[in-house]
Amino acid sequence: MFLDVKDLAVRKLPIHKSYAPGSIDYHSSEIKQVGPLDVDATAELFDGDIRIAGHLDTKVELSCARCLEPVVEEVSRAFDLSYTPLPKQSKPEEERLKDDDAEIAFYSGEGLFLADVLREQVLLALPMKVICQSDCRGLCANCGANLNHEECRCETHATDPRMAPLARLKQDWLKKQ
Repeated sequence: MFLDVKDLAVRKLPIHKSYAPGSIDYHSSEIKQVGPLDVDATAELFDGDIRIAGHLDTKVELSCARCLEPVVEEVSRAFDLSYTPLPKQSKPEEERLKDDDAEIAFYSGEGLFLADVLREQVLLALPMKVICQSDCRGLCANCGANLNHEECRCETHATDPRMAPLARLKQDWLKKQ
């Protein structure tokens, strides 16, 4: 859905839309939308800026950060965004951003796509790391076995060869005690 500045100049645009899984590209193979992305919002033109306010709900599948098993995460997010037209400059210059500039989003041309706005909001709502369960044991560092489902047969007290001199010092010290 394209939010056109000309249409928004005439009236507010109520948005009640549902995006099926796979219709929005999240640009990552680690994120898979498994439920419909439902959005209820309003778009309007306010002092030349496009303002979009509303709420979205969906379910996405991510990988557990410890064992790599799939985890379904519910995403529910309210948003109130403002997009300013990209300034037209005769030649591009480097400028230092002020703190307030970090809160500004820009659009170019005649408007912006709602799917781009929603992708950004879903990505911002996701946790940095997802864990399938609080007591997830993860994968064995040596053989890669999922420790939640099986015990690995790796040596549990494997020593790092770089620590051998310190182990000898410790043994010598214990003998003197």
